[in-house]
Amino acid sequence: MSSLRFKVVEEASNRKAVAVDIPAERPQAFYGKAVFNRQRMFEYLPKKTYDALVYAIENRESISREIADSVAAGMKQWAIDNGARHYTHWFHPLTDGTAEKHDSFIDHDGKGGVVEEFDGKQLVQQEPDASSFPNGGIRNTFEARGYSAWDISSPAFILGETLCIPTIFISYTGESLDYKTPLLRSLNAVDKAATAVAQYFDPEVKHVNSYLGWEQEYFLVDEALYSARPDLVMTGRTLLGHESAKNQQLEDHYFGAIPSRVEAFMLDLEIEAHRLGIPAKTRHNEVAPNQFELAPIYEECNLANDHNLLLMSLMAKVARKHNFRVLLHEKPFAGINGSGKHNNWSLGTDTGVLLFAPGKTPAQNLQFITFVANVMAAVHEHNALLKASIMSATNQHRLGANEAPPAIISIFTGSQLAGILDMIENSTNEQLSDLSSKSGYSVGIAQIPELQIDATDRNRTSPFAFTGNRFEFRAVGSSGNCAAAMLVLNAAIADQLAKFKQAVDARVAKGEELQNAILEEIRVLIRNSKPIHFDGNGYSDEWKEEAARRGLDCETSAPKIFDAYLLPSSVEMFKRTGVLSEVELQARNEVKWEMFTKKIQIESRVLGDLAINHIIPVATRYESVLVDNVVKLKSIFSGMKAAEIVAPDIETIEKISKHMLAIKLKTHEMIENRKVANRITDQRKKAIAYHDTVQPLMDEIRYHIDKLEGMVDNEMWPLPKYRELLFIR
Repeated sequence: MSSLRFKVVEEASNRKAVAVDIPAERPQAFYGKAVFNRQRMFEYLPKKTYDALVYAIENRESISREIADSVAAGMKQWAIDNGARHYTHWFHPLTDGTAEKHDSFIDHDGKGGVVEEFDGKQLVQQEPDASSFPNGGIRNTFEARGYSAWDISSPAFILGETLCIPTIFISYTGESLDYKTPLLRSLNAVDKAATAVAQYFDPEVKHVNSYLGWEQEYFLVDEALYSARPDLVMTGRTLLGHESAKNQQLEDHYFGAIPSRVEAFMLDLEIEAHRLGIPAKTRHNEVAPNQFELAPIYEECNLANDHNLLLMSLMAKVARKHNFRVLLHEKPFAGINGSGKHNNWSLGTDTGVLLFAPGKTPAQNLQFITFVANVMAAVHEHNALLKASIMSATNQHRLGANEAPPAIISIFTGSQLAGILDMIENSTNEQLSDLSSKSGYSVGIAQIPELQIDATDRNRTSPFAFTGNRFEFRAVGSSGNCAAAMLVLNAAIADQLAKFKQAVDARVAKGEELQNAILEEIRVLIRNSKPIHFDGNGYSDEWKEEAARRGLDCETSAPKIFDAYLLPSSVEMFKRTGVLSEVELQARNEVKWEMFTKKIQIESRVLGDLAINHIIPVATRYESVLVDNVVKLKSIFSGMKAAEIVAPDIETIEKISKHMLAIKLKTHEMIENRKVANRITDQRKKAIAYHDTVQPLMDEIRYHIDKLEGMVDNEMWPLPKYRELLFIR
């Protein structure tokens, strides 16, 4: 074994679980301790201020400067009491991560000293500039101001010694430069549209909230092994590596006993998460070795998204304490499962009704069918856009492989719900009211039973599945920002619900009974959205062909998938809902194409370096050893016997030479193709060039390197292998 590999593998093998400082109290005693939640607000704010802030949060309203000053004073005191020295406006730039610039509370006191100050102006708005973040051309270099503004609906929290204030991030001219701004706009849009439809069934409904429960999958790798893999360090995934003889084929890791080192990490992470008000609940081994999952209790969508982003940064911090590195890349290892972030999405009224949950009364069940039918219609109309919302340079490797859903958006409903939808579509209103007495399968609007939807299969091959009282958007990638998918989904549903209400109201205006009008429009939606409904095997080649015949978007090139954001139907939908302007959409696509290009560019450079500076020299040395051995054997033996003895080595030498030549030629070709692509100024065309001419060569280079790994002396191989990376001891 090479000295470096021997050292890091031995170090990883000898790791012991790090002791965790477990609080003496139960979780409820310290849960949310680092959050300026309503309990802390009540303690630190005057009653007038507290009441005004809570009212503004619950009714989606702004607060006055006077109230902002009072909140700032209470928030500062709470932060200082808990050891904070700085504050920051915490926002979500277009990088799938978070950003923060820390300012101390101090200001001059006019006497040569300082005082700690924090007022409403500093709380509500800051100018972080942050001009180096991607903006898609919205911000000129000479006028690069960017503003952050407080999001009162997401509570501030203390991370380390810094008060973090969740904010939006916009340009000097008002365009969004982040994910939170359009997410909040989409939540307002779906609130308005869904409330209007929900009031058909309950006039007391004042608001509809969007809820999100994410499931974060991730890999853990020992830090020493991680540091010995330049590809992991630079790109988050292995760009080369022969499959281990044993990986996940026995399925013994799935839901298995959690290794002690990992359990210590998980416990430490949960304690930190609970202090920050993140309701982490579920943890378990995932299918692939070294793969795990954490899932919280569901929350309001905006807060859930903030918590997921906070958790991702927290995971990296806690992992280092335990000598791990967290891999959030969607496909860090070839040949085994990738990681997703399943988004369990639902809508619920302020009266406590989940709109995707079957009810116990006819009205509740009609409401349930109404909202399900509208979701199906929206997902059908915008299936290409929804796919674009989850696509990235990293998630493209996961989709369609090793249990990940395919890169074709379809909806799974399950047999019971599918049967009800078919019955409603193919029956008249009169027939529906008479079904229970004739069929024994009661689906009439006046007789719809309490449905047992949870009894249906979840269909893990579906990218968008109905799962009892919610929809599970399974195609979302593990490293992405949930808001990218959620803002598209909520906007599309809001737009569809608004169109539905307009159609129903038009029927009622002509004298049609409300229930009949709703049913007729539901039938229209069910018929029109049939192509999106698929309960079969999403992995099959037959489905790909069938999906194309149905008119669903089957594009597989990530740069071209992004085009869906600029389709006329997408632009108009975002415009009608007020979620994104055409300028913002164009800018975001520029960013997406640019980010795709840069990520593939980095991967290509790293692979080229590994191929030429690591793999080729090692393979050459081993080849020389074999050649030397052949020469020595021939000097000992002669004739036929010598030829027979050296034949295996000569065959190996020929194979090694063949693979090395292919690596050199393909690496040179990849570099030249990269140079050609780099001269392209149009971001879309450049991204397509990288996808079409650079990325395929990376796969070919990897093929030959992985073949060499199986041939070269194990002691010479310079990089930790899959069998060493993937099994935590």
